[in-house]
Amino acid sequence: MSAPTPPATDTAAPGTETELPDAGPADADALVEPADTEETGTGEADSAGAATGDDLLVREGDVAGDYLERLLDILDVDGDIDLDVEGDRASVAIVGGQLNDLIGGDGAVLEALQELTRLAVAQSTGVRSRLMLDVGGYRAKRRADLTALAGQTAGRVAQSGQPERMAPMNPFERKVVHDVVAGVAGVHSESEGEEPNRRVVVLPDR
Repeated sequence: MSAPTPPATDTAAPGTETELPDAGPADADALVEPADTEETGTGEADSAGAATGDDLLVREGDVAGDYLERLLDILDVDGDIDLDVEGDRASVAIVGGQLNDLIGGDGAVLEALQELTRLAVAQSTGVRSRLMLDVGGYRAKRRADLTALAGQTAGRVAQSGQPERMAPMNPFERKVVHDVVAGVAGVHSESEGEEPNRRVVVLPDR
């Protein structure tokens, strides 16, 4: 079976010599961290835009599913593909089988696979993709752990009035923390630093 179609570079998938597309210089942090403002609108144009957006997300999921199925065949890895839409992005999960090699230490391989999949989707749709990829429930568990940690940190900052810097995190992890802190009265969060050492700082409101 032929490899997925995005242009090959020197990025190799785990456990194989097959060349896979590079994620490119895309700023993933800008894609997933919360913006200060959102464009909103009303009327029929918004309804039509929402319908078109939903259709695009479904298409993104379909393209991503096809790409990942081919990749699993190339790597000779057993796994099923689950497709969904969560909020304003497509959600794709690889479940079942022995998937640790597709996650890697601290989710590093998973992050790379997500960028490769986003690239494949963007090449097919012509639109930059923000889809979220999970493997073996790694992100779901990490989200739960970070939700608890962020809540505890925000509580301490609200009580002490002193800012706290959290450990470096990837864009997905920072987004989880920002969302939790946004729901706690008396505190807010910012990101500082450069990848791969970019981190969240939780600060008291003044």
